[in-house]
Formats: sequence, structure tokens, C-alpha cells
Amino acid sequence: MADTKREIERKYEGSATGDDAGLPDLTGVSGVSSVIDKGVAELDATYYDTPDQRLTADSLTLRRRTGGGDAGWHLKLPVSEGVRDEVRAPLSDTVPAELTDLVRSRVRDAELVPLVRLRSARDIRHLVDASGALLAEVSLDRVRAERLSGGEGTTEWTEIEVELADDGDPAFLDKVEEKLRKAGLTRSTSPSKLAKALGETEQAEKTDKREKPATATTPEEPVTAGDHVLAYVRAQRDAIVEMDPAVRRDVYDSVHQMRVATRRMRSTLRSYSKVLDRAVTDPIGEELKWLAAELGVGRDQEVLAERLTAALTELPPALVAGPIGDRLNTWAHAGGSDSRGLMIAVLDGERYLRLLETLDSLLADPPLRKAAGGDPEKVLGKAVTRSFGKLSDLVGQALDLSPGADRDLAMHEARKKAKRTRYAAEAAAPALGKPAAGLVKSTKSLQTLLGDHQDSVMARETLRELAGQAHEAGEDTFTYGVLYGREEQRAAEAEAALPEAWEGVKGKAAV
Repeated sequence: MADTKREIERKYEGSATGDDAGLPDLTGVSGVSSVIDKGVAELDATYYDTPDQRLTADSLTLRRRTGGGDAGWHLKLPVSEGVRDEVRAPLSDTVPAELTDLVRSRVRDAELVPLVRLRSARDIRHLVDASGALLAEVSLDRVRAERLSGGEGTTEWTEIEVELADDGDPAFLDKVEEKLRKAGLTRSTSPSKLAKALGETEQAEKTDKREKPATATTPEEPVTAGDHVLAYVRAQRDAIVEMDPAVRRDVYDSVHQMRVATRRMRSTLRSYSKVLDRAVTDPIGEELKWLAAELGVGRDQEVLAERLTAALTELPPALVAGPIGDRLNTWAHAGGSDSRGLMIAVLDGERYLRLLETLDSLLADPPLRKAAGGDPEKVLGKAVTRSFGKLSDLVGQALDLSPGADRDLAMHEARKKAKRTRYAAEAAAPALGKPAAGLVKSTKSLQTLLGDHQDSVMARETLRELAGQAHEAGEDTFTYGVLYGREEQRAAEAEAALPEAWEGVKGKAAV
């Protein structure tokens, strides 16, 4: 069974010849009471990747390591600079399934092969405070790297690694760094040992990669309208791939973020139909719609349950009658235990993998139309204006209707169009600048307002359903009515705020 450890560390350059006398004296670091010598550990790690180094390209590392106190399989997932989540699995001869699942969105059908072997002599010190609590582990690693595939040769170096103790204050690393800098050490220029080993043993392959020409559709800086649209689509593809392991690990908000990426991409493919041929992108859009729906199984009910539970908690005890809390809790968890398993099955399925492959193909060989080569301000501006015009029609319809089911539906449709307009403006913002950025901000506020209104509609439907069940069971339904009335008030407030919110959007519409 795999477990996860948050790793916060910094690396520093040591001697290229590995002849360091030892670690610098760290007894003077503020907060450090003593430095404990933990001896030297002999570590032997083999790093795995696809032959074309897909994991390395995304700053992931997968290794099998023996020696030290944490022998086993380790998958390191980047969180931010200097911060990684290390997912650990017990030692075995082959890569554990729980780790291959986490890299599946990158690896796809490719084989994982041994890439580099690193053997290190790790001289370890523990920095502890006056109570004996660990503040950080500092080690001097003398490393010998051997290329196993995709290159050849060996290389050696020495580096110093400072890893913060669990739940430690990251500011402590600044204090250690100050001491190390005074000793003449500098931050490592390589993000990891693997990256350094690869860089020094690449040889012939490095020449091939350097001479590979960049395609016109993937410039370093977007130039044409098509470049800008593809850059935004590529960012969403990358977000889907990056969120995959987080969703599998049940990281907070990861499902929502992955759904948003699928919606952004689908919306962009439709909004920029003058740039990308919809004969090609519409089928992709349908697959993105499918994925978003599968990711949402149980999620929408979970969000609604949180809303109703919070509303119930806010009520004075005198207004709470009957076992409404128990009934709400039962409803909230109905089917919830199965939804996650179903979602993971989708991520493990062939249909999802084929979608990822299709997105790669779309970006590698995009179905560009004539407008793709045009001036981005003109082409993208027209698309945003067109999307805004459709939003204007829908908001106008909602404002003309009296409160009731028809207005609820009109506001829901306007909410969906507000999202599309926002995403169109996001894609155009690098080219159009402040006007598009202003429209993004205003449509996001409008979307939030309309979203709260729709949540109120769904909450009232749920309350009616639960009240009916409670009535049939002979339970007191008074509190359902109280919550229903409060949801009606929230919806009325959203409707009353719509004209002003819409004026704010119109004021930012000149892109």
C-alpha cells in the first residue's frame, strides 16, 4: 500500500571532484540547539522512465531504491518550487501498480525502462532544537551516476541537500541557506539528481534533440491568432494530465480543477471555430463533455449537500425540528462510495487514454482554418465579441421574464454562456491585454452570481424531494420549509443583483 510524504527541500552545489572534507558547521544556525551525526548511508537507486523521457519532461521521478531508512519505490510529484509529494510503495522487483496508475496519463501505453542508476554515500546530520525535535535533515551526498538507456557513460558529483522536517516552518530553510552561503555554497542548478545525471550523460541524443526543428504551431511566443488559441488549448490539455494523479490520490479540489480544464478546452474549441475546424474539434468536444460528466458523478450532489448542511447549521435550534440532519446526511452519501470507484475506472479506461492521445494529435497537427494565420487582435477580438453578443441576448431574456421556472431556466442558460465568454476572453487576454482581462473578471463575477442562483434552484428541488420523503415517514417537515424559504430569498437577491452585475460586464465588453 502506497503512502505519501510532503517533501520540502533545497539542494546546493558541492565539489565536482567529490573531495569535500564534510558538511559545513551548522551549529550557529538560529534555532538549532545541536547537530547530531547520523552516520553515512549507502543508497542505490534505479530511476525509470519511458524511452522518450515523458516523466522527466514533466519533472516527475520514479525510482527503486535500497539502503537508508526508506527503501522501496518512490514517485516524486512536483507541487511547487522545492516542494514535492513523494508517494512510497514497498520494495518489489517490478513497478507497483499503485505507482504506474499515477503516471498513466503521461506514460499511456509506453514501457517504463531503467534509465539511470545512482549510487550515493549520504553523510547525514540532524538539526534539532532545544527540546530535541527535528528541524531539518542535512546531508552531503557523494553521487556516482551510470546511464542505463538512452545515453551512455558515468558521472560523479557532490551535493548538499537540506530537507525540512515534517510540518516544519519553511522559513527555517532560509536560515540554513544563509549559513551555507557564508560557507561558499550556492543553490544547485539542476532540479534533481536525475536531471543532473541525464544532462551529463545525454551525449548523442542531446545533439538530435537540439537540432529537431520547432513546428510553426508551437512557437515559444504566440504570434498568430492560431498560436494564441493553441497555447490556451495546450494549457488545458496539460492541466488535465497534471490533475490525473491528484484525482487518483483524492487531493482536495482536484476533481473540480480537472473538470474546469475539460470545460475550458471544449468551450474554446467552439468559440474559436474560425480558427480550428469544427469538423475535427466537435467530436473531441463530445469526448470532453463525456469526461466532465464522468468526473462529476457524485460531485454535484456533494457540493449541494455541503450547501444545505451549512444552511442547516446556521439555523437557531428552535427552528430545527425532526431528524432532518440524519436524512440530509443519508441523502448526501447515497451512492457516494461507488462514485469514486467509477471515476477511477474511467481514468483507467481505454476511452480516456484515447482522448488524451487525440488531444496530443490535435496539438501536433491542428486543423487550422484561414483565420488562424490572421492578426490575433482582430480574429480573437471578433470571437470574444460574438460570444458576448450571445450572452447579452440570454441575459436580456432573463431580465425580461418574471420570477419563476422560465426565468430560472433563462438564468441557467446565461450562466453557461457567461462561462464560455469568460473562457474565450481568457484565451484572448495575452493578445488583447487589459480589455480582455477586464472582461474575464467581470464575467467571472456574473458567473458566480448566476451560479449561486442555480444552486438555489437545485437546493429547493432537493428540499422538496426530501420533505416529501420525510412526510411519508411521518417526520416533522417544518425545517424543510424554513430552508426552502431561505433559498427563495437567496435566489431573489441574486435576481435583484443581476441588472447591476450585467451593467458591470457591459462596461468591460469593448475588446
